[in-house]
Amino acid sequence: MPHLSAPPPASHAPPLGALLRQYAAGSALTCDPVEQGLLNRGYRLRTTRGRYFLKHHFDPETADPLAIARQHRATQRLADLGVPVAPPLTGTDGRTVAVIGGHAYALHPWIDGRHRHGGQLTTQQCARLGALLGVVHASLERVMPTQGRTPPKPSDVTGATDGSAGAGGSARADAGGSAAAEGVDPARGADPADTFALIDRLLAQVRRHRPYDAFDELARHRLLERRALLERHADRRPPQGGSVGWVHGDFHPFNLLYRDGEPAAIVDWDRLGVHPRAEEAVRAAVIFFVRPVGALDLAKVRAYARAYRRTAGAGPAELAAAVHRVWWERLNDFWMLRWHYERGDTRADPQFPAASALAVWWTKEYETVCEAFAG
Repeated sequence: MPHLSAPPPASHAPPLGALLRQYAAGSALTCDPVEQGLLNRGYRLRTTRGRYFLKHHFDPETADPLAIARQHRATQRLADLGVPVAPPLTGTDGRTVAVIGGHAYALHPWIDGRHRHGGQLTTQQCARLGALLGVVHASLERVMPTQGRTPPKPSDVTGATDGSAGAGGSARADAGGSAAAEGVDPARGADPADTFALIDRLLAQVRRHRPYDAFDELARHRLLERRALLERHADRRPPQGGSVGWVHGDFHPFNLLYRDGEPAAIVDWDRLGVHPRAEEAVRAAVIFFVRPVGALDLAKVRAYARAYRRTAGAGPAELAAAVHRVWWERLNDFWMLRWHYERGDTRADPQFPAASALAVWWTKEYETVCEAFAG
């Protein structure tokens, strides 16, 4: 889930003069914000020397210049392997990250393209999507360090989070979210006792909310429904997770640009890190292929998953275990309601109906979903 410490959006004009001097990128002609993402900010920038995507790394948990530079090195190495990415420009000081006034920025080439969700992809394109993510995971194994790979700390448990579009495109949140209640043990997933306590707290906040509206009614219904589901399935908490590797960390439709029907650039590498690879594959599929009614397009999932397993070298058992862990994650997941009621941030509200229905449908169709990923 997006970390609750992420600040709400605020007005902040980028220091274009200083930035463009640092990158020797000419003089600004136009600078327009792209659609606001949940964590970071982006600008479509046109200068006397070309078109660029200016990214303001705003989220405190992903704005460390050293971490950003590591992401930049990774994308450059991936580009050298032929992976469709958009590495940043290097400044006159030899660095790819510009820190001005305490804020971190990066300048990327502008990539013409559009975002596509699973409903806009053919079955063949879904297979190519799965193959692409498998190539990303396999390529990261080649270009990233192997020492010190351990399962993530609880504070690192994230799923699809930031929706900013990286190098040239609109930005939105993911269609799902992940990571569950407080006190998540990344080795086993959410403890249902913690989730029950969170449900009770959210129900109290829903009851107090005024004026009481349709969103409150749906939230109450889904919270009660989820509590009943958890009571029936509390004994299915996952065992310790499987193997980990380097992953993009936020692979979803709004972090992938298409041009002429083919992937043009994977963007927003803020969550690059060491996590279970197969779980990223499952999370991405759940976001790409969820229908508005909260069900998955299983034919497309099947094509995607088979291609992913082939290029990533992942076996059916690894995917089946990942399906179980991500199902459990979603069953315990309330980040959208926490944003709404604890932060007063309603930007994820449009995603809530489908995302909340998905956990119910997935529980009912559990075996069928497993077969689609691992069969």
